Amino acid sequence: MKRKEFLKLAAFGSLSPGLLLTSCTEKKQQDSAGSKKTYTCPMHPQIVQDKPGTCPICGMDLVIFDKSSTNASITLSESQQILANITTVLAGSGNFSNSKRLNGRLAVNPDRTAVISSRTAGRVETLYVKQTGVTVKKGDPIYKIYSEQLSALQQEYLLASAQAQQFPTDNRFVSIEKAARQKLRLYDQSDADMDLLADRKKQDPYVTYRSPINGTVSELSINEGQYVAEGSPVMRLENYSSLWVEADVYPAEAASIRKGQKVQVQVSGLEGMSQPMAIDFITPAIQSGSQLMQLRGTISNPDNRWQPGLQANILLPTSSQKAAMTLPVDAVIRDAKGAHVWIQTKPGTFVARNVTIGMQNADQVEIIEGISKDEIVVVTGAYLLYSEYVLKKGADPMALHQH
Repeated sequence: MKRKEFLKLAAFGSLSPGLLLTSCTEKKQQDSAGSKKTYTCPMHPQIVQDKPGTCPICGMDLVIFDKSSTNASITLSESQQILANITTVLAGSGNFSNSKRLNGRLAVNPDRTAVISSRTAGRVETLYVKQTGVTVKKGDPIYKIYSEQLSALQQEYLLASAQAQQFPTDNRFVSIEKAARQKLRLYDQSDADMDLLADRKKQDPYVTYRSPINGTVSELSINEGQYVAEGSPVMRLENYSSLWVEADVYPAEAASIRKGQKVQVQVSGLEGMSQPMAIDFITPAIQSGSQLMQLRGTISNPDNRWQPGLQANILLPTSSQKAAMTLPVDAVIRDAKGAHVWIQTKPGTFVARNVTIGMQNADQVEIIEGISKDEIVVVTGAYLLYSEYVLKKGADPMALHQH
């Protein structure tokens, strides 16, 4: 009996070192497997390797991720959401119309422009507006001129007026007075100016000219003390209460546009203030040196909030309105695998969702399938959520969550 126990102990003793060695080897392998790290690119999750480095696509440093994670959601604190500018909207249906965006610009409306020229030859005695950019009102004095020619016409009128008063029954003298008054009108003298001249009975070679419109001086062609000829340009006044909107179109696009068609105008920087406009004119010929035609319309400019030269977008409807589920364009992320959005399932928790999109215009995209009414969808910050998910988990969010 003792012999058998001795043999068992001897056999166990001879096997123990082998068992211990095997156990240690397996533990080392497990530790080695457990300590092995995986790296990926935050922007290109398809790049995966078992050592640090840089992304061969974008050059960013690779980050560690846990490839065993199966959680398709990502959670952000309130401060993280503020930093990432995460905003949401409640999904719902509304009217949707597809439209084409045309590049345009604001221009001065010639119908609200006045070019002032000298009605008579003479010397500019006083220039009341000495620089461009100055705003004047209708009736404001703009320049005073000394004119011997106008003084002679005034003297002629005074003589004709005196004769007409002395011989009121003589139609010949009455006609001469009317002709003299008409000559002064041609030199921009008003009836009030001529009545004042008749009361004073003395000609005045200094004549003040006033602004014919409300406007801004855009061009000044004379200086104080300068001699000008009859018809010489003095200044140009532009009124910006309404502006032209010009847009370039290709001939193929112009075929579907008609005069009088209603469009929307968005000025760069003020996209939230769309202005309705009717197309007034379409050029019948292609512009020289290009393959473009031009359309034009007029919009009101209350308080002169817009200036000529600003860029503008013309939204040209290409289909009628229809009821549809829509989201802002920035809410939808597109890649080679399709389109997806981020849904807020509870405060601070977001999950990616595949969607099927339909028509799209400059601001909205139609959602055919993928989300339900009253779900909370991320509008701004969707790309940051995508990057944060990849950075934390090293995987494409759509690889773990398919709808």
